[in-house]
Amino acid sequence: MNSNSSAAGDGEHLFHGFLAEVHSTAPTDLPLLLNRYAVLLGLRQADVYLVDLQQQRLTSLFGEDQLVVDASLAGWAFRALALRVDSTETGTLIVWIPLVDGVERLGVVGIQVDSLDSTRLERCRTLASILAMAITSKRAISDRFVQHARTEAMTLPAEMVRALLPPRTVGEARALSTAVLEPAYELGGDAFDHSLTESTLHAVILDAMGHNLASGMTTAIAMAGCRSARRKGAGLRELVRTVDDALSEWLPEQFCTGIALQLDMSSGIMSWINCGHPPPLLIRDHQVLENALERTGEPPMGTPGSLVPSSRVVHEVPLQPGDRVLLYTDGVTEARLAGGPQFGLEGFTASIIRATAAGETASEALRQLIHSIRKRQNDKLNDDATILMIEWR
Repeated sequence: MNSNSSAAGDGEHLFHGFLAEVHSTAPTDLPLLLNRYAVLLGLRQADVYLVDLQQQRLTSLFGEDQLVVDASLAGWAFRALALRVDSTETGTLIVWIPLVDGVERLGVVGIQVDSLDSTRLERCRTLASILAMAITSKRAISDRFVQHARTEAMTLPAEMVRALLPPRTVGEARALSTAVLEPAYELGGDAFDHSLTESTLHAVILDAMGHNLASGMTTAIAMAGCRSARRKGAGLRELVRTVDDALSEWLPEQFCTGIALQLDMSSGIMSWINCGHPPPLLIRDHQVLENALERTGEPPMGTPGSLVPSSRVVHEVPLQPGDRVLLYTDGVTEARLAGGPQFGLEGFTASIIRATAAGETASEALRQLIHSIRKRQNDKLNDDATILMIEWR
C-alpha cells in the first residue's frame, strides 16, 4: 500500500471515530473534540463561527471573536457558499469553509493548515459537513448555540414565534424556499413556514393583526393549524379551514392574513390560496411579470364562517424553470426610507432583480434585501417585514 492510500485509510478510520464521538459529546465540549481530531487528521487549530439571527456577524463558538459577514474572508465564504483560503502572519493557511446543513447556511469553519493539498482539503470539507449536522442536532437541546446567534435580548412575543419557525432555507435539486424576517428581536405577528415531501414544496406566510403577545398567539395557532392539516395530508382548502376554525374557537377577535401555497416540484404547477394578503410576485428572466399572480383575494384567516365563502378559491399557475415567486408582508413595502417615502413595491422588486442578475443565491439575495430595508430605516422597523422566496429549478 502506498503512502497516499495509507493516509486515506487512516483518515477514514479517524472520521469514523469522530462521528461516533460527536453524537455523545456535550455541546460545550464540541470545540475540544473538533480540535483533537483536527490534529489527528494532520490539520491545525479549527474554529467555528455561527451566523447571528440577522446574518450580519459571525461569532466564534470558542470565544468572543466576531467577524463581519460583509467585510471578511470568512463572510465571503458564507455569502458565496464557497471555499476561501487566507494566510496568517506566521505563514500558516486558514481554510474558510461554509457550514451548510442541506441548503441552510449556519456559519463557517476556519481550519489552519501548514500547507494545502487534495487530501487535507478533502478532510477540511468532511469535517465541515459533520460539524454542520452536529450543530443542527445539538442546537435543539442547548442554549449555547442560540446565545451565539443573538446580539441582543428578545421580547416574549418574538421568543414565542421564533420557537415555531423552521430553518430559513429548505430545498432540494428541484426547488428551494428561503425566508427572512425582521425585526429579529421584536417580532409581532409575522411568520413563515415551509416543508418538503417527496413531490411537493409546501409554504405559508402569515401576518397576524397587531404587534403584541396576542398577535404572537394568533400566529402560533395559525402555524400549528397549518402544520396539523399538512401532516394529515390535507389540501389547501382544508388547511385554511383548519386555521379558520382554530382561530374562531380560541381567539375569536383575532385575524391573520396569509398565503398557503403548494408547488409540485416535478411539473412546476403552483397552487395557492390568498387570505387577504398582498398577492405573490413572479420574477422571470430578471423581470417582474405584472399582475401575473394577482387574483381576487379571500377573507383573512379566522373570519367567522358566516362571512367566508363555503369553499375557498384555489388558484393555479404553471411555473417555468428558473422562476422565482415572492411572498411578502406589507411591512416590506410600507417600510419608509429614512425621513422619506415608502420603500414600495418597485424598490422591493428592483433589489431582488439586481441580486438575481448578479448571480446571488436566493438566500443571499434576501439577506441583502432585508439589510437594505433595515439600513434605510436606521435599523428601526415600524412593522414586521417578512419575505419568502420560492425558486423552481
